[in-house]
Amino acid sequence: MSKSSQNNNSAQNEGSIKSILEWLALAHGRSSAEDTEELLRQVLYLREAAVSTSQRVKLLDLLYAHAEEIVRSELPRLNELSLPISRKTRQRVRLLLELLETLTQDYFNTLAVLYDPDTQAAGSTPQISLRRAMLSIAWQIHIHHLIASPPRPGLWQQLHSAFRTARRLGLESAEGPRQSASIERLYGNILLTAIAQPASFSSDELEFINTLVEGSPCQLAFSPTPAGPAASAFWIDLDRDFPAHAQVRRSPGDDIQPLYFSCAGIAAHVAGLRQALGSGSTPESLGLPEFAGSRAGIGVLRRLEKLWGQPAKRKFSRRRQSYRARLCAGLGTLCHLLRHPDEATDLSEWMVTNESPDGFALMHMAGNTTQLRVGDIVAIQPQDEHIARDAHWHVCIVRWAISENPEHIEVGLQLLASRAVVAQVAQPYNLGAGKVAALILPETPPLRSSQSLVVPPGLLGENSRRIVLLVEQDNLAIREVRTTGIDEQTSSVEIFSMRPDEE
Repeated sequence: MSKSSQNNNSAQNEGSIKSILEWLALAHGRSSAEDTEELLRQVLYLREAAVSTSQRVKLLDLLYAHAEEIVRSELPRLNELSLPISRKTRQRVRLLLELLETLTQDYFNTLAVLYDPDTQAAGSTPQISLRRAMLSIAWQIHIHHLIASPPRPGLWQQLHSAFRTARRLGLESAEGPRQSASIERLYGNILLTAIAQPASFSSDELEFINTLVEGSPCQLAFSPTPAGPAASAFWIDLDRDFPAHAQVRRSPGDDIQPLYFSCAGIAAHVAGLRQALGSGSTPESLGLPEFAGSRAGIGVLRRLEKLWGQPAKRKFSRRRQSYRARLCAGLGTLCHLLRHPDEATDLSEWMVTNESPDGFALMHMAGNTTQLRVGDIVAIQPQDEHIARDAHWHVCIVRWAISENPEHIEVGLQLLASRAVVAQVAQPYNLGAGKVAALILPETPPLRSSQSLVVPPGLLGENSRRIVLLVEQDNLAIREVRTTGIDEQTSSVEIFSMRPDEE
């Protein structure tokens, strides 16, 4: 290469660097998502510039810091989205995910110097680059969870690769900057949120789970051999694009060299927190957000105990189906529908894609879905030729939701009962409370040996007595019941087992 060509390339590189620094100076203090596209452009400028690895990492760190500000300002905006999310929101999210994906790859590229025998990596650069690559991946996974979209192909493999590299370099246990979490702790936190089945929680509940995991004193320990109780054992394959498997559901094959970890410790920690809250401790005294003390927060803790401590095997196999069904969402809407079946409104049309004795998977076809929430009560009624065989409204709870594009949403429903009776709850010792619409679900042995009562959150306790039910079936009947336990607790509804209050 001639000297003039070298000078031209050097001038171009200096111009690119100067342009990046000038943009960062102008963007300082801004955290608007509107900067995402321009910030991505600056990252791509840096990718094309021929600069030393140390200089590239310094500039990349400055761009990463600005990306971090944008992500932290954008995440709260994703908390109250209805599904499927709008095209405008999806475009905004797509740019943010593309920015984080590019930063992840560029941090991985800076680690190539480690494989060059003629180059010495400087100081803590590998650890910082690995941490920031993992944090960029963690944000991508979290954003996918918030918009109910599956992580892009290869994302989990990238995360496993970063952890494998940290282990090879002996950096996984080193404390991060300003006493922040180690790479191993970051990796374990991401796995914990993933195996908690994020598609089955609302955005508020997901934020609470993230806060709980990050603040937990428990840290996952990874081993080539199983450790701890088998019921809470999980394993990962660092060569596969998948987070982790529960050992009770699936064992690793002979061709796999898995890493095992146990969730027994954090499951016990969560159980202790729930019991402390039930005994009157405040969330603040336990280092938890205020949400932990709510009915929904207690419900999340209850579910996490099982998801981490005793993940369940699948009870029934699924059968593929292809028939239409109508769906009614929300406790109030469903009560009105069962009272006045001829005045059915706010119904949406769905295709049942598979079913089992305990639930359904549905794909949205037409109608409004803005009121649909994970954890809410819904009812479905088969259509076409199926309605002749089964015209009942099947009462279900929404267990998960996935939306891969603005025109598409799928949900998983757990069947609670094949029919329900509308009632009104009256509390004679709280005259100002008024009557509240509720549903009575019949017993369904062997799953449920007693009747259940579906009510809005916060209305009743686990051992409430002398509850007066005005039952609207044929003739109006009055029943006095008591709750004997709580079967389900979400931000939308609570489901109590009940029996006659005969004392």
